[in-house]
Amino acid sequence: MPRPHTLFTGQWADLPFEEVCRKAAVWGFDGLEIACDPRHLDVERAASDPAYVAERRAVLADHGLDCWAISAHLVGQAVCDDPIDFRHRGILPAAVWGDGDPEGVRRRAAETMKATARAARAFGVDTVVGFTGSRIWPYVAMFPPVPDEVIEAGYRDFAERWTPILDTFAEHGVRFALEVHPSEIAYDYWTAQRALEAVDGHPAFGFNWDPSHLTWQKVDVRAFLWDFRERIFHVDCKDTRVTLDGRNGALGSHLAWGDPRRGFDFASVGHGDVPWEACLRTLTAIGYTGPVSVEWEDPGMSREEGAPASLAYLRALDFTPPATRFDAAFAEAAPS
Repeated sequence: MPRPHTLFTGQWADLPFEEVCRKAAVWGFDGLEIACDPRHLDVERAASDPAYVAERRAVLADHGLDCWAISAHLVGQAVCDDPIDFRHRGILPAAVWGDGDPEGVRRRAAETMKATARAARAFGVDTVVGFTGSRIWPYVAMFPPVPDEVIEAGYRDFAERWTPILDTFAEHGVRFALEVHPSEIAYDYWTAQRALEAVDGHPAFGFNWDPSHLTWQKVDVRAFLWDFRERIFHVDCKDTRVTLDGRNGALGSHLAWGDPRRGFDFASVGHGDVPWEACLRTLTAIGYTGPVSVEWEDPGMSREEGAPASLAYLRALDFTPPATRFDAAFAEAAPS
């Protein structure tokens, strides 16, 4: 059968979990990619309270839904970020923020990510999607000049902080799928490769493929899928409309989402520049059978319209993979 289609609940955390389930079921989703927000999934409770897990699972089942992955973007961001500041206070649970001491925040975030691995196993899923943060993202412009050893130290910092977390993931049979995204240790093709090398190819470390963030950087999204095919642990479906016109800049110019002077904006699936049919065929070619998760983040379309429209677009394109794998044919489908 085709891959399951899920709805990421991160943009719906203002609604009760039951209401999100109801909407997803009415729209025809197969399940949810549940954000680790206490209003939807409290990871500390899920890691230690079977009754809580059973209650959350029962709500899903009552609406004919399933879950294949949970997401911990916000807490993961604080593991490596430097500086830790007002931005993090605005996104972190109070218990992780604590007194705001930066190193204390990082340590508590790391421990919470370990708890998230335990919660995932208790919840019956084997994939956690999220962010890592980055000590070196502030140097992305490389000016004033940044010595090579500072960048190397950033990757070492990532490895030192995340390897114990990844070990916990592996211990519980769970994988961590980093969303390749600006502000993370991996934000494009070469940084993804370098991050993988930094953790010595840890078996629990891979990627959440979200083509929107690659598209506006002009990275070949199919080539990324093919080259990292053994590490594509999850797929988020979000589109990007690139509006570079000679004035609009690729970095967004510090303008608000939806401002027409930006060089790109996110879009509902099928309303941007991602070549979805080619991407779905490449997912089939690499043997990816996991969920494709709709992430609504379109400043020009309401989420009540954008989420079901994205699902309808994907369902029209997705297909049941052939029963027999013809390696030569699939090799020809590989991006150059």
